[in-house]
Amino acid sequence: MTAAATAPVPLLRAGLWMTGAIVSFTSMALAGRAVSVELDTFEIMLYRSLAGILIVLAAASAFGTRGQIRAHRMGLHGLRNVAHFSGQNLWFFAITAAPLAQVFALEFTQPIWAILLAPLVLSERITKVGLASAAIGFCGILIVARPSAETLSPGLIAAALAAIGFAFSALFTRRLTRTETVTSILFWLTVMQAVLGLVCAGIDGAIAVPSTAALPYVLLISVAGLVAHFCLTTALSLAPASLVMPIDFARLPLVAVIGMLVYAEPLDPFVFLGAGVIVFANWLNLTRGRT
Repeated sequence: MTAAATAPVPLLRAGLWMTGAIVSFTSMALAGRAVSVELDTFEIMLYRSLAGILIVLAAASAFGTRGQIRAHRMGLHGLRNVAHFSGQNLWFFAITAAPLAQVFALEFTQPIWAILLAPLVLSERITKVGLASAAIGFCGILIVARPSAETLSPGLIAAALAAIGFAFSALFTRRLTRTETVTSILFWLTVMQAVLGLVCAGIDGAIAVPSTAALPYVLLISVAGLVAHFCLTTALSLAPASLVMPIDFARLPLVAVIGMLVYAEPLDPFVFLGAGVIVFANWLNLTRGRT
């Protein structure tokens, strides 16, 4: 069987893993909003990561993969987790300060940033189609955000910056998957981000403890975050980041409907128009990005 015939199979498997990531990321957004009245973003990250350490170790023991955890390529692990920690904190802030559909639409620019940053992180060249896709995607950003003194809120700025952090994280993850296992990547994800969360949450000398009512949401954030990263990391190990990340666009209609039903957020046609432009940009790169 030729390589061309087998090529769609890994991409299909990556798509199935990304479905799990979509559900998990959406659940995490809803839980994040629920606990934001009690905990700041650093505290959310701290408790999420502490619970995550226990979950990763328990899962690794159950599946016999604890031996795969090793202190290797720690500098790259560090870069990956600083990028993700920054993006995740900005994202948690954004979902409390802007409509969910706008946050997710701007988050969808991750593949655009991945295209532009891939030469720096992965030594991959930018194609002409990739540049065109990035330009079209940027137009989509302008449609979603409609930047002006009245509309460019801190929440939208945070969402846009979060997308850059997530793009760096995805590209560093892609590099790590060349030599490291998913178990090792997830273990150092939780450990390093627990340390970062503790330092940032405690810098003011006070760390809030989640109430009994908030605790289930904190646990949901921890589980959903780890499941999302397991699915995402597995997908990135099966296919390039520029092909995997656009699959995530299915989150927009889902979260837009949830935002309307749960939070009475209006269905902004400009968000869907801008997201459509971003989707087209990534579809263009997906289908013709090798030229």
